[in-house]
Formats: sequence, structure tokens, C-alpha cells
Amino acid sequence: MFNFRRKEVPWEVVNSSTVDAVPMYYEDEDLEIAFTGQSNIRGTYVFDVSSGTKVPELRRVIEFARQQLLQRIAKKGYNILLLEGWQLTVYRRGKEHRIEVQYTGRPARAFGKLPESRSPPFTAVLETCY
Repeated sequence: MFNFRRKEVPWEVVNSSTVDAVPMYYEDEDLEIAFTGQSNIRGTYVFDVSSGTKVPELRRVIEFARQQLLQRIAKKGYNILLLEGWQLTVYRRGKEHRIEVQYTGRPARAFGKLPESRSPPFTAVLETCY
């Protein structure tokens, strides 16, 4: 009558870090904003990794998530993120590891010369956590 699933071992949270959305550009910078998004946009990205997690690997994962979100907003006519933040969660199931990154930002369209691409905010937080 009932079809039971085999027992699956759940993913356990090993660690989690969050950086709330912070401004990436300030008033003293020469940046012409044409329009901004009405709300923040968020992308969730999951990575299966073979071994334990190290800080340089976590930074690369966050940077990759940022690039993916920038590509996503570019399809909607935006080219920068005025506010940026992220949440990183590391999971473990047996010997497997999984990293989930939620990258969030306020998209905007800027004209003229854009400032150099910046790295995600406060990635130094990872050094204290991992």
C-alpha cells in the first residue's frame, strides 16, 4: 500500500556566513545612473565539492556566484550592482561537501565609463569562520 523511500542521510550544516547588502559605489565616485531596479535580485548557486572547504575555494565560489548574477541582470538591461551581499552555507553528508551561495544585489544601469570591477564585499569574514 505505501511505498517507502530508502533512508537518505540528510545534509548537515557545517558553517554559514552572511554579509548583508552594502553599497558598492559612493557619492564621490563619478557614476551616472540611468535607472535602478525596484528591488534587490537574488541568485542561489549550489556547488558540490570533493573535499573539505578552504578559504580560497570559498572566495572563488562567491566570485563565481557574483559573475553569474551580473550575467543574469545584463539580460534585463542592467550593468552594475549598487548594493551587494551574500550568504554562504557549507553542508556535509558523510564525505561529501556542498556549498550554497545566495548572492543578492540592487541592479542598476549606469552610463559612461564604469569603475573597475570590484570583488564581493567582506570576503575576509571567511578567514575568521573557516
